Amino acid sequence: MATLAQAPASDSTEEPVRTEAPRGRWRRHLPPYVAISPYYILFALFGAFPVFFSFYLSFHDWDGIGSMKFVGLRQYYWLLHDSVFWHSIVNTFEIWFMSTVPMLFLALVLAFLLHSQVRYSAAWRVAYFIPNVTSMVAMTIVFGSVFAQAGLANSLLKAVGVDGIGWLTSSLGIKSAISLMVIWRWVGYNALIFLAGLQAIPNELFEAARVDGASSRQVLFRVVVPQLRPVILFAIITSTIGGLQIFTESQVLFYSDDPGTAGGPGQEGMTIVLYLWQKSFNDLQFGYGAAMGWILFALIAVFAVINWRLVSGGDRDDRRGIPLLRKGGRNGR
Repeated sequence: MATLAQAPASDSTEEPVRTEAPRGRWRRHLPPYVAISPYYILFALFGAFPVFFSFYLSFHDWDGIGSMKFVGLRQYYWLLHDSVFWHSIVNTFEIWFMSTVPMLFLALVLAFLLHSQVRYSAAWRVAYFIPNVTSMVAMTIVFGSVFAQAGLANSLLKAVGVDGIGWLTSSLGIKSAISLMVIWRWVGYNALIFLAGLQAIPNELFEAARVDGASSRQVLFRVVVPQLRPVILFAIITSTIGGLQIFTESQVLFYSDDPGTAGGPGQEGMTIVLYLWQKSFNDLQFGYGAAMGWILFALIAVFAVINWRLVSGGDRDDRRGIPLLRKGGRNGR
């Protein structure tokens, strides 16, 4: 009976794994870290440090020059009992609502029209985006002339037989003027955001909707809106963050050296950030302003979460817009 021959042992021996010395590893990885270090250094100095310092400052009383005095939570206590602060919160939310809702609706309609076969669509996109890159200080001065008592806005209203409006003297007029400036600046930006989302929707959905007999309005609200839910969520959250930080419009439109007249008549244009700026840089109450900034941060965070919950709609799958068309379409009658 034949026996199996044993295979000869291999003469080759495994080479030991060479470990790189720590000094060599540092020498090899140091240049990339040095190359990206300027960003992190600048972020630490002008991003992270101001955030932590403002939180620390909110527990102190400081005029910006002298020594700090620790006051604990008293800044927040005084702030919550400040009637002007609560008035600025109400003004800010009213202006935010009056500007954000029509702005996003107009932006969605403009994006839907631009997505259609429109001539010179590229020129229209540039025209809609120009207000966003225009100096808001300069445009606020222009709008101040337009909304003056004898300005262009009232002249047009009188031309059609409507009495002039106190755009810069009444509560509703002040909030409407600021809201119109916000809409004018941001509607084109959000329209381009929505347009990018529209271009990601498969054309088969639009074709199926047309075959099913859907009108343009049905396509917009039963196909486009469900498919654009993540984009709409992004636009709402960014508009909430920006809308609760309105400052330039009120500051330039109603600029005054007298703190009592800041924000226009009756302080109807006083926003949270404008009041923060006034207390910090006019009254030199930097601790009070820091506490106000952190309350504003909490408000923005809460409303961002609320908007996310409302728009996301929980776990429902709202991407089935086409079957809904049959309720009002040609085949569903």
